[in-house]
Amino acid sequence: MAATIAPAADAPLDSVNDPRHPFGLPLGTVRGFFSVLICGFFWLVMLWPAKEGVPTAKADLGHFFLLSLVFMAFASHPAGTSGRQFLPWLMRFVFIGGSCAVIAYAWYRDPALLKSRLTPDASEFAEWWMPYLGTMALGFGSGLLFRFLLGRDNHVFMTVRSWLSVVGMILLCVEYVLFLGYASVEVKPVEFFRYWQLAELMIVSAYFGTRA
Repeated sequence: MAATIAPAADAPLDSVNDPRHPFGLPLGTVRGFFSVLICGFFWLVMLWPAKEGVPTAKADLGHFFLLSLVFMAFASHPAGTSGRQFLPWLMRFVFIGGSCAVIAYAWYRDPALLKSRLTPDASEFAEWWMPYLGTMALGFGSGLLFRFLLGRDNHVFMTVRSWLSVVGMILLCVEYVLFLGYASVEVKPVEFFRYWQLAELMIVSAYFGTRA
């Protein structure tokens, strides 16, 4: 019987037959893309022009819960162990460096306006903090349980995990379009945005749960 030859440690990842990470990307890259997309909402809010007749932009409460997932993920995975780490570190540089630059510019332009835009609406917080928290906990817990039951190397698990990343990114990108479309409109479908963010939070937190 022919001996089985183990693959070299630095061999290229076969993303079809050995999809250890979504799309064959280095560990942490997809979470990095999510982080940039999530931080981008705050960048838009902070950089939105403050002009007479233009509604004041304000960060939605749902995005703060999404941002908490980013902090938890990168606090628990400060550094990767694989050899290919350029993309994950590039994503870290973009969302951390970009956030620092935008905050510094917005603070220089108008500190009071920055504080106002990054303060959640009191009525929204009172009504929606529990649904957002429950949705995030349910999504994250479901992803974690799914990974525990099937195992990290199960192909069904890896397929579902990849689809969660795709659907989550699509939802976030579509919200960018909706945000820009309704940014200058006086009457906005606020309830629709709330439920949209609940769906985002469920999918994105489930993905982060599978990577915990």
